[in-house]
Amino acid sequence: MAEALSKESILDQLKQVEDPELRCNIVDLGLIYGVKIDNGMVVIDMTLTSPACPVGPYIIAEVEKAVKKMAGVTGVTVNVVWEPLWSPDRMSEEAKVALGI
Repeated sequence: MAEALSKESILDQLKQVEDPELRCNIVDLGLIYGVKIDNGMVVIDMTLTSPACPVGPYIIAEVEKAVKKMAGVTGVTVNVVWEPLWSPDRMSEEAKVALGI
């Protein structure tokens, strides 16, 4: 039986998306600011480590691709937001240890 679509299941799915420069998943990096679900439409508010992030378009495309694979998803919108600005304080303890912070 397919898992019900929830914020938690989407965040679990997004842990498969890795920042190719930092080699850490975007959830543990603290890049996901919000997840909303409305009748199968998923809206994700996220940021990048910097506005000039060279892999930003790649990460956004990977987020869309990962969520679209989930049962019950009818569409995905990714909003890139810059407030609050990302900082290493948003990272999980696991990510900080992995990156030596």
